[in-house]
Amino acid sequence: MMARDLPESEQALAPFRAEIDVIDAAIVELLAKRFEVVKHVIAVKRAEGIAALLPERVEDVVEKVMAEAETRGVPPELVEKLWRVLIAWVVAYENERLG
Repeated sequence: MMARDLPESEQALAPFRAEIDVIDAAIVELLAKRFEVVKHVIAVKRAEGIAALLPERVEDVVEKVMAEAETRGVPPELVEKLWRVLIAWVVAYENERLG
């Protein structure tokens, strides 16, 4: 939908929505890169007999991203929630592949 097709009350939002769309695409691109690394992690875990869930690693990752969020002015509680969902999904994905 083009900006001119929006109700007049929403036209001012159009450039911001377009910017958010670009950012969302960049986030998906980064997730794709992260997912490629996960595939390598699965191979190593399979070869070494390492479990999919490593609770200490989960907490380490969550602490790091929350600290990074705070330095960038992003609510750490949002980042914590997002990463815990992401990690839970990845652990389930790894478990399926590790048998």
